[in-house]
Amino acid sequence: MTVATPTRLSAHARRQALVDTALVVFAEGSYRGTTTAEIARKAGVSEPILYRHFASKRDLYLSCIEEAWRRLRTRWEELLAAEPDPAQWLSVMARSYICLRDAKPGAVSDLWMQAVVEAGDDPEVRKFLKRHMREVHDYMADVIREVQAAGVINSDRDPDAEAWISLAGGLLGTIGRRVGLLKDPDFESIRASRREWMTGEKS
Repeated sequence: MTVATPTRLSAHARRQALVDTALVVFAEGSYRGTTTAEIARKAGVSEPILYRHFASKRDLYLSCIEEAWRRLRTRWEELLAAEPDPAQWLSVMARSYICLRDAKPGAVSDLWMQAVVEAGDDPEVRKFLKRHMREVHDYMADVIREVQAAGVINSDRDPDAEAWISLAGGLLGTIGRRVGLLKDPDFESIRASRREWMTGEKS
C-alpha cells in the first residue's frame, strides 16, 4: 500500500494555513483555553513546526486578529464597490459585522472580545489592541465621512464618535451570539434606530 506524502508548503503558505486554523479554534473556544498543541494537531503539523512560524501563542493570536480584520475590511471594500448608493453603505457594513445569520467562526469581533480580557494582564496585548482598534476606527470613520459628504448623514454627527459606537455594536453582537442575549430581529431594530439617528429619517 502506498502512503501519500503530505504536500510540502512554502513558509508563507504554512504560516497562512496555521492562521486559518487558529482563527476557527480561537473563535470557537477561547484564548486561554486553547493550546498551541490543539491548533497544531488540527492544522496537521507538529507543535515544533508551529513554533517555527510563531514565537508564542500570543504571537499567533495577534496574527489571527490582524487576519480577521483584513478579511472583514476586504469584504467591506467589495460590498461598497458593488453598491453605488452611499445611503446603503453603512447598512451593508453593519449586516456583515453584527448580524447573527451572517456571522462566521473567526469573526474579528470574537477575537477582540477575548483580547480585551487578556489586555488587563498582558501589556503586549494591550499595546497591540490599542493600535489595532485605532486603525479599525479610523477606517470606519473615513467611510462615515464619505457617506456624510454625500449628504446621507446629518452634518452635525461626529464621524469619530459614530465610528466608536459602530465598533461597540460589533462587540455587542459577539455577546449576543455567545450567550443568546439578542436575536436577528433585535439587531434589525438596533440598525433602524441608528439609521434614524444618523440620517434624521425614519425607516
